[in-house]
Amino acid sequence: MTKNKIHFEISERKMILHIVDFFCVFIALYNVGYFFDLVYLKASVSNLIYLMVLILYLKVIGTIFELYILEAASNEFVVTRNTILTVTTTVLVYFLTPVYSPELPKNRLQILVFLLVILFSLILWRIFYARFLVSKRFQQNALLICDEDQLEELVLGLENLDSHYKIIAYVSDSKNKNLENSFHSKIRCIISADLSTFVKEKNITEIVVAIQKPDCITAELLQQLLESRIVIREYSQVYEAKTQRIPVQYLGRDFYRFFPFSRSNQNPLYLLIVRVLEVFFSVIGLLITLLLIPIIFLVNSIANKGSLFYTQERVGKDGVVFKILKFRTMIEDAELENAIFATAQDQRITSFGKFMRKTRMDEFPQFVNILKGEMAVIGPRPERPSFVKEFAKRMPFYEIRHIIKPGLTGWAQVNYNYRDSLEGSLIKLQYDLYYIKHRSFYLDFNISLKTITTILFYRGK
Repeated sequence: MTKNKIHFEISERKMILHIVDFFCVFIALYNVGYFFDLVYLKASVSNLIYLMVLILYLKVIGTIFELYILEAASNEFVVTRNTILTVTTTVLVYFLTPVYSPELPKNRLQILVFLLVILFSLILWRIFYARFLVSKRFQQNALLICDEDQLEELVLGLENLDSHYKIIAYVSDSKNKNLENSFHSKIRCIISADLSTFVKEKNITEIVVAIQKPDCITAELLQQLLESRIVIREYSQVYEAKTQRIPVQYLGRDFYRFFPFSRSNQNPLYLLIVRVLEVFFSVIGLLITLLLIPIIFLVNSIANKGSLFYTQERVGKDGVVFKILKFRTMIEDAELENAIFATAQDQRITSFGKFMRKTRMDEFPQFVNILKGEMAVIGPRPERPSFVKEFAKRMPFYEIRHIIKPGLTGWAQVNYNYRDSLEGSLIKLQYDLYYIKHRSFYLDFNISLKTITTILFYRGK
């Protein structure tokens, strides 16, 4: 029997990044501080409060600058850039924090040393991670149980989600195999009777079951699955864990087997706290809006004469239609007839309108909708009634997204740089349903940080 192969799940890789970041910073500051007798460095690690504040800043700001996005962490150039942005911002904020950080030293050289120690300790560790821990030696081998007509779509779907995930075989008892003409002839097809032996020989770490009909799991196949003694997961579970989306296209109409609603959606305490925070941030947002109005009015009066605001019907909670308020980013009378999707190079959007969309500036007036209770700060983006009718006809479970209030920002907006289209709306739906399923303070906080990332990196739609 071959030795078990080491592999890391997505959650484990993220945990490694977080934990090792902490230890690298702590060990580097401790050793340099005590070896060279640098008071500021020693104080930052010897006092628990100072250390925890530093790490908290590092984690929050690192999340904003995408230091814990696995795709970015695998690219040396991107991770170096993100590390520099994270460390410089973290150190600046830390220096400006009174009481909960050490008093700035009289020898200002220690400030520079403090910055460089954190920077180089993280860069060296992250380059090691990108070159070693994301290599193929830690690839996870999986086996797929599916119908042959599903093979291409499922294999591409899983392997595109995670570069460390490899489907090396699939199980099928079909007698009409044509491997020369089928997709992925390199992927071995095995019969049920060989499953447990194959799993041991090839270091299979996971079996993914993608068969929709339970009667397709024969008694022989079930016995082999039990004898394999490894992790067995349903395809939608794997897809959801790796993408943080709900794979609605692979689920049957018995959706509630896979979709237990988050308790937060009916939790009065959660909803009360969220509402208080929404009112608080709406007041701040409207104050900022008042400051933006003269600037936007001036630019529009020169380059895009017309109304400053525009309203449009959108579908809210429980399917109730309301009028959303935004700064106008298109030419006047952009839609004289039917509603149409905005495109990547839409000529109706003005130059300044593109800037407002990228920075999300155009959406500040929606704090009025939030105060009125028509919208939330976080939730699925509200769609137009005509689009909702079309999407509901073509996408299963689309109207589930209306069980909560639509939001100013949301899980789909911060994870998917989409353009309005039917295909894009399907991906948005997957993200929206994931949010509804896992809604929590932690997820809301994560979305808030990612929204800052979207604005800073100029990724608004």
